[in-house]
Amino acid sequence: MSKLFIGGLAWHTDDQALRQKFEEFGQVEEAVVVKDRDTGRSRGFGFVRYAQDTEADAAMQAMNNEEFDGRRIRVDKASDRAGGGAPRGGGYGGGGGGYRGGYGGQQGGGYGGGGGRGKHPLPITISVKI
Repeated sequence: MSKLFIGGLAWHTDDQALRQKFEEFGQVEEAVVVKDRDTGRSRGFGFVRYAQDTEADAAMQAMNNEEFDGRRIRVDKASDRAGGGAPRGGGYGGGGGGYRGGYGGQQGGGYGGGGGRGKHPLPITISVKI
C-alpha cells in the first residue's frame, strides 16, 4: 500500500475529481482533499492511496508537475505520520510558528513539523541587580 501527497490543488477540486483522475494509474483505495475544519473549504492539498506501490509510482511519475483542474500540481510520496520518533510541533505552519489547531494541535503530529511555537512567544523576564 502506498500513499501520495498531492499539493497545489485547485480550490474547486473535490474528492471525486481527485479519485477519477488518479484511477487512470491503478486501483485507488482512498482519495481525500483536505478541508479546513472551520470553513469546510479546500486547503489546496490532498492524499491518494493505492493498493500497489507500482501504481503509486506510475501516478507520481506521470502527474508530478502536470496540470490538473487548471493548476500545476506536485505529487510526492506521503510521509508516514505513524510510529515513534521525537514529537513534532503540530499544525499547518511547520517551522517555529503557524497554526497550532486543526490537524495535530499542540501535542505534535499534524501536517507541519518542527518547532510548534505558535504565534505568541512566551514573555521573557530579565532581572538586573544594581
